[in-house]
Amino acid sequence: MSTDLDDPRFTAFGLFAEAFTGLTNRFNAQFEEHRLSGVEFEVLMRLARSPGRRLRMTDLAAQTSLSTSGVTRVVDRMDRDGLVRREACASDRRSSFAVITDEGVGRLDEVLPGHLELLQQWFIGQLTPEQLDDMLASLRKIRDAVNPCATAGMDAEEQPAA
Repeated sequence: MSTDLDDPRFTAFGLFAEAFTGLTNRFNAQFEEHRLSGVEFEVLMRLARSPGRRLRMTDLAAQTSLSTSGVTRVVDRMDRDGLVRREACASDRRSSFAVITDEGVGRLDEVLPGHLELLQQWFIGQLTPEQLDDMLASLRKIRDAVNPCATAGMDAEEQPAA
């Protein structure tokens, strides 16, 4: 085999994937306690942090791990559960918005204290403030290169820190 399997590029991505998987597993257990999936939590957070607490469905798909059809299925289910609602787009009949409801905000309010504890314990608390700043800058650079649509639907001044 001519490829160096000890190439640091493999190691860098492997460590990133292992860290992400470990964090996701810890977070998902806590989300389930609040009757949410990880994807539903992600949708609620994206909507709650967006201007007007809403995003076009296409922008929501771009900002999450979902395809356009996947975001439609998740939003439909969350709409039935009262966590989000759809709103027609006045300027484009083909588009619609997903909007977080008061019940969705309430569910986030239930989940967030425990989620922040887990974030602190297993993620942020593992880093010095300088390491965190460096990591955030690096992740934004990578995100902007591989997923430039991730901040779609927001003005630069309104963009939350992912």
